[in-house]
Amino acid sequence: QVQLEESGGGLVQAGGSLRLSCAASGRTFSSYVMGWFRQAPGKEREFVAAIRWPGGSTYYADSVKGRFAISTNNAKKTVALQMDSLKPEDAAVYYCALDLNFKSVGTMTAEYEYWGQGTQATVSS
Repeated sequence: QVQLEESGGGLVQAGGSLRLSCAASGRTFSSYVMGWFRQAPGKEREFVAAIRWPGGSTYYADSVKGRFAISTNNAKKTVALQMDSLKPEDAAVYYCALDLNFKSVGTMTAEYEYWGQGTQATVSS
């Protein structure tokens, strides 16, 4: 089993930045896909970004390309999401997710086995 714990959410004005972090603990693993999803009130959970290790390939939803950056520290089993130029529509609960059985990087929630509890990001206009 793996536990994921997110941190770093908060309130920011439009145009500002937030940095989310997620730490994995529990069983050991050496290859993985870690991703971020978000869910706004009344909407489905949607893919934001993912990173594959080994290699470090990154993947982004079109809505965040050029504004968000995902990174990972394999030694610490952490993933971070740097969110810049935030817009009110970025406000949501952000969830960290982990896929240990990947063949490719997934953008669907069903492809990830482990989930964090979520952290709220609020963007005021």
